[in-house]
Order: sequence, then C-alpha cells, then structure tokens
Amino acid sequence: MGRPYAVKGRKKKRRLDEAAASDAAPPAEEAEELPPEEEAGGEEKEEEDEAAAAAEGKEEEEHAAVEGLPVVPRPVDGKRRPGAIFVLERACLEVGKVGKTMQILNSDDHANYLRKQNRNPADYRPDIIHQALLAIFDSPLTKAGRLQAVYVRTEKGVLFEIKPHVRMPRTFKRFCGLMSQLLQKLSITAVGKREKLLNVVKNPVTRYLPVGARKVGLSFSAEKSVNLFDYVAKSSDDEPLVFVVGAMAHGKIDKEYTDDYIQICNYPLSAACCLNRICSALEQKWNIQ
Repeated sequence: MGRPYAVKGRKKKRRLDEAAASDAAPPAEEAEELPPEEEAGGEEKEEEDEAAAAAEGKEEEEHAAVEGLPVVPRPVDGKRRPGAIFVLERACLEVGKVGKTMQILNSDDHANYLRKQNRNPADYRPDIIHQALLAIFDSPLTKAGRLQAVYVRTEKGVLFEIKPHVRMPRTFKRFCGLMSQLLQKLSITAVGKREKLLNVVKNPVTRYLPVGARKVGLSFSAEKSVNLFDYVAKSSDDEPLVFVVGAMAHGKIDKEYTDDYIQICNYPLSAACCLNRICSALEQKWNIQ
C-alpha cells in the first residue's frame, strides 16, 4: 500500500511544479527577450525612434501646409507703377526620405543622416532661403504693391515662382513642410481658391523676365563696387529691375545672364541683409514710407 501512495505523492508534486512553471513562464520569456533587443540595436533603435518622432512632427507640419496658404490683401490702385523682381539662386532645398516621410534636409536635424551618405551637413541650410524670403515679403516695398515676382532656383536646378501676395510661413518647421510639399506636388494653391501661389516652372528664368529688364547680380566677389542707393536712384523707371542674389552658405552666383555684376559692401553680407538693403534703396527711390 505504500507504493501507490508514493506514486500519487510524486504525481501531485509534479502537477504543482508544472502549474508554477506555467504561471512564471511569460515573465521569464519577456525578461530573456527584452535585454538582447536593447543591447543589439540600442543606438540604432534610438535613432529610429527620434527619426519617427521627427517624421510625425514634419507630417503634421506638411498636413498643415497642404490646406493652402493665406493671401495678403493686394493694394487697389489703377495706376501702373514700376516694380522689382528678385531671383534667388542656389537655394539649398533638397527633399530626403527620413524615416517614413519626405523632409527638407537641414544641418541641425539631419546631420547624422547626411554624414552617413558622405555629404557635408554645412551645405544644407534651408534657413537661408527662409530668412531671405521673409526679408522680401515683410518689407514696405512688398506691402506697397511694388513687388512683381520672386523666383527661386535650388542647387539641384529646380526653378519655382512665388506670387507677390503670398504670406510666407513665419516658423521654420512650417516653411520646410511647405517647401517639401511644393517640391513633391509642384504647386501650392491659396486657401479656398484654385490660384497657384507657388508653382514649379521650367528653366531658364530669363523666359519669365520682362523684355528690356535690367538684370543686376550682387556678389562680394564682384569687381565693380557701387553705392546701392545711388545706383538704384539713377536707374530708369521705364526699365524693370531684376536683382539676382545668392541664397547659399558658400560660393557665388552664376553671372552669365546678368547685365551688371556689382558689389554693394566691403564685407560679405547674408542674403537677408543684402535684400534688406535693396528693398530700402527701392523704397527711398519710390518714396515708400
């Protein structure tokens, strides 16, 4: 009688051990699986998470930009008055796939991404063109209705036109979202309208400039040094003025299609500062207060 009792005891003990093992199994498996994932690709996973978070933020900005751009009220005046045209050359606006979204590459947010592709992050400065456009569209010259058009050509050779009554995004993130949408969809429309406020057009830019326009290139490396206020004051109102300014971090513009190539300061100026000087000179010439 002792043997069956011992067998029953062992069977009962085995069942209790199996039940305890089954209850404790899931935590043990989780504890064994989690550390290798963190150790194997900790840095890569962190980078992917950061990229995903950045992508979500960019996607929100792009969705905000997709709805359209606001339009600045245009001054109503029956008189036909002279205006200015700006061409911004070599703007660093390049779209790259970061994570799951397409984004405008810049040296602050995508430095590691650019280094992995053997590119110099210092060359990716979309903030320069953003500041330059704000300098133009915030000027009294534009608010007085004297801006005719703005053309931007990227380092990759993509040319697009910006209408003079556009209200540019104030923040850099919204601006990048807008530019990313433009380079992918080739046009941006106004809010609630079908009017194209930003539109990718075919090269060269000279085909869109008025006949007889005087094309003036500005560069620190130019041999001809002038006083900008005197230079603009002597120009004729019958001759439209086109100012060609570089919007890149380093280098100079192509002067092949310019009629005049001038230097306006003894020191290198940023694109925004240069454009502020041009707008001030034109405002003084046309008596815009």
